[in-house]
Formats: sequence, structure tokens, C-alpha cells
Amino acid sequence: MPDKDTRSIPSWPRNERPREKLLERGPEALSDAELLAIVFQTGGHGRTAVDLGRALLATYGDFRELSRRPVLELREHPGIGSARAAIIHAVFEIGRRHASLRIDAGDAIAGPEDVAHMYVPRMRDLPRERFIALLLDNAGRVIKEKVISEGSVNASIVHPREVFHAAVTELASAVILLHNHPSGVRTPSREDHAITKQLVEAGRLMDIPVRDHVIICGSSYVSFAENGWL
Repeated sequence: MPDKDTRSIPSWPRNERPREKLLERGPEALSDAELLAIVFQTGGHGRTAVDLGRALLATYGDFRELSRRPVLELREHPGIGSARAAIIHAVFEIGRRHASLRIDAGDAIAGPEDVAHMYVPRMRDLPRERFIALLLDNAGRVIKEKVISEGSVNASIVHPREVFHAAVTELASAVILLHNHPSGVRTPSREDHAITKQLVEAGRLMDIPVRDHVIICGSSYVSFAENGWL
């Protein structure tokens, strides 16, 4: 009898089919490739959906690295194409949003640990730097999250007028600055310090203080306030 992996999944024994296995034993019983197979639903290019999952994991190693690959790259893999590449990105984005317990209007920020807890899952795997301002009321509750820029963080992109226009518009009493280092490097750059100093000084003039600047570095963070850099 041919190996089950060379036949279509519906022909496999019931207890070895990914979907049936999940329903009967729970998702924790499935391998990473089997989870991808459920997402894909069907195979392609003469391979089962499990084969497609295995091929991707053989190339990228794990889900974290797979989640960082752009759609244009993923769709070039045999059997993936644009539709499955889009599905992969959607699934990982759902996971990031769920894991982050995203800050909502009315949530209070007690310290940088709160910021890191909510934003590390969302930002640690971003391929580019993203600079965010969290606008706070006088009780330290979040009024709004404002994305200021994406790309390399520098003074020409992160300008005080962008940050404090949003703060004034939303009647914010204070702001927390936040961005990520895609490299995972924990040491703030000279540019990070320069931008922070510029925004802190602008905040003093506007009477809208900068409470902190938190940098997400992989699965950890660095706080300017904790280090006495503000």
C-alpha cells in the first residue's frame, strides 16, 4: 500500500486527517504542518495540503520566520500562490492581534510593562520600524493610538508637529512614544535619543508631557523613563 502522504487527505485513515484530528483531540495534537493544512484546506501541484505546509516550514523553519515573509515571496512557492499567501498573512495577523490584548480607548497605562505586554506581540516581527504615539488623558488612560510613521525612524519622518497635532486634536494630557527595532537590538540609537529629546522639548512647550518612549526589541523592550533618559 502506498504511503498515506502520497494520497489525498480524504483517503487517509480518519484519525490521521488534520481536520478530524483537531475535532477529536484538539488543536494541540496537530503538528505545525497539519495546522497549515487546515488553513489551506486543499493541496496543489500534486501535493497534499500537509505537504505544502511541510515545504514552507522546511524553507523558513518555524511560524515566526514564516510570518515575516512578504506576500510577494510566499506566493512564488509551488502550490501557494497569491490566495494562500494572503491567507497566511491574515492568520498570523489574527494571532498577533489576539495575543497583544490591544490597548483600547479607556485602558490605563501604569508603566512600560503594560505597553510592552500589549505591543510586543504586534510589533516584534514587523519588517520595518513603526512609530506610534499613545495619547493619554489626565488619568493616564488611552484616548487614541496614532501611527506617526513607518520605515526608518528619523527626525525628518517623526516630526513634533505630527505627534502634537494629534495630541491637541484629541485633547490629550500626555503622550507615550513607541516604536520597534526589527533587528531586535536593545540599544537605542543616537537617532532614537535625538528624536526623543526633540519630542520631549516640544511636549514641554505644548504642556503635553512625554511620559515615556518604549522601544520594542524582539520579545523584550527598553524604556527611556526607566533608564532616566527623558
